[in-house]
Amino acid sequence: MSPFPAPATRGAGALGIHKLEKNLMSKAVPDTQPELGKSDLGKVVFVGAGPGNPDLLTVRAREVLETTANVVTDAAVSQGVRDMVAQQVPVPQELLDAAEEEYERICAAAKEAGARRKPPRPAPPTAAVFEEVEGDVVKQLREALERAEGHDVIRLVTGNPLNRESIKAEITAVANAGMEFQVVPGMSLPSTVPSFAGIALGATYTEADITEGADWDALASATQPLVLQATADDLPVISAELVERGMPAETEAYVTVHGTTRLQRTHETTLGTLGKLDAELPGELVVTLGRSFDDRSKYSWWENRSLYGWRVLVPRTKEQAAAMSARLAGHGAIPQSVPTISVEPPRNPAQMDRAIKGIVEGRYKWVVFTSVNAVSAVWKKIAELGLDARDFAGVHLAAVGQKTADAIRAKGMVPELLPPARKQNAEGLVEVFPNYVEDIDAVGRVLLPRADIAGETLVNGLLDLGWEVDDVVAYRTVRAAPPAAEIRDMIKSGGFDAVAFTSPSTVRNLVGIAGKPHARTIIACIGPSTKAAAEEVGLRVDVVPEVADVPTLVDALADHVAALRAAGNLPAPRKKRRSRKKSASTTAGKAD
Repeated sequence: MSPFPAPATRGAGALGIHKLEKNLMSKAVPDTQPELGKSDLGKVVFVGAGPGNPDLLTVRAREVLETTANVVTDAAVSQGVRDMVAQQVPVPQELLDAAEEEYERICAAAKEAGARRKPPRPAPPTAAVFEEVEGDVVKQLREALERAEGHDVIRLVTGNPLNRESIKAEITAVANAGMEFQVVPGMSLPSTVPSFAGIALGATYTEADITEGADWDALASATQPLVLQATADDLPVISAELVERGMPAETEAYVTVHGTTRLQRTHETTLGTLGKLDAELPGELVVTLGRSFDDRSKYSWWENRSLYGWRVLVPRTKEQAAAMSARLAGHGAIPQSVPTISVEPPRNPAQMDRAIKGIVEGRYKWVVFTSVNAVSAVWKKIAELGLDARDFAGVHLAAVGQKTADAIRAKGMVPELLPPARKQNAEGLVEVFPNYVEDIDAVGRVLLPRADIAGETLVNGLLDLGWEVDDVVAYRTVRAAPPAAEIRDMIKSGGFDAVAFTSPSTVRNLVGIAGKPHARTIIACIGPSTKAAAEEVGLRVDVVPEVADVPTLVDALADHVAALRAAGNLPAPRKKRRSRKKSASTTAGKAD
């Protein structure tokens, strides 16, 4: 008898693994079972992290991850999945205080070194506590449960827990040690990755994880195609063992690296040459081989997206760039946000105090918001003065664009006036703004809280319409501190394939703090004024959308790159610098 388990065949009669799952789950202690006097410890929850992409987590897995803080994890679990942990768990106050103290220390050190601006604030702390598996995992889990003081501990594993012999052994050991456990299944690499690679497996196939050993005789005679979870060191072994057992050397073979992430690459070869594949093959691989497949390009939806694998620089804070980054990711890009502007309170806060009190006193007919930052600044001042949204009764609200309008709605208010979708800027707002009519409007004054560097177009337009305008500095925008050296190097050496500018200030500030993007980098600008600013600093502008909004900007960039690819005119690959290669790829953002 082989010391290794027989491979699992998927399809109409493939019930073996389901029976195994049922048998193991039957040993778990249900949630409703009383403690039996054993202890006050929580449960060990084995959670399948899936193939790597956090979008492929099951609903239950996401729920458990977001509501649990303590995790013992496989090293190979992606950062994107790790980021899900403890999202809904309150952060202990001592961690918040420590983070604030650390930022004050960083600021003090920067000031002492001669910096004129505050450095970027580090990522906020979370309640998540991670340990990577080491040594006696059962002992490690027991100790983690004791530290958790009655809360559950997650044992986070790649793929599906019950598809891996080592994890099944862990579950058995945990049960034998008297600890409660649950299993939250995940999608396995072999069952998922081929679909992302455009490989149509059909109704039946055989999957196996050979990283823990293999029954080569069983695999050689198993139902094809074979889908094997492996590492680079396993490739020559797969080739030699299966060819020796009669599988033709010309059998089609596909090796997929970074499966289901935006770094995924699929290499086409044959079984005979599998061990000689000349490519970077880090981490866990999925090897698909066997009978002839349909043309992979017919189903390769993941790797064929317009911006697939492109690193796109977004010169905004992570919070401000969230919607833009999500849309870029939908086109396959790997967005990296770099703040170019730091928002600070006005030097004279008394002006804002008078403006907010004027709202309460009925001094204004309209309040016009030109940015999300303006909305945040006004509501921060409202909170400081002990007021709330009810104090805006009788005041009309206008927003320069949809994003600003959404920010107003998030505060419990309703913007009554927006410019048309194709002209969401100061000029567009002036075009739809009503004239002041003395016989109708009892109040003829408009409050305009905005940045200190804002232009005069809106003010002049409102004055021309007959309104009095209180143009109040709600916040100051100053140039952000320079990004990390690795990011600056990538910007100047072509490490970013594209950059998407959303305002003239982002252009000027990025060049000021990090230098001009490399000539190979595609430059996309949201509108004419941003384009003009880019050209003023010597940049070649490649993309300007017809509509000046973020979704249209991203889609226009994707269309431009698709057209370049179809014409064979994509920019030449970047010449990577060996000394910076590792750190730059790490810094440039997650790709899962």
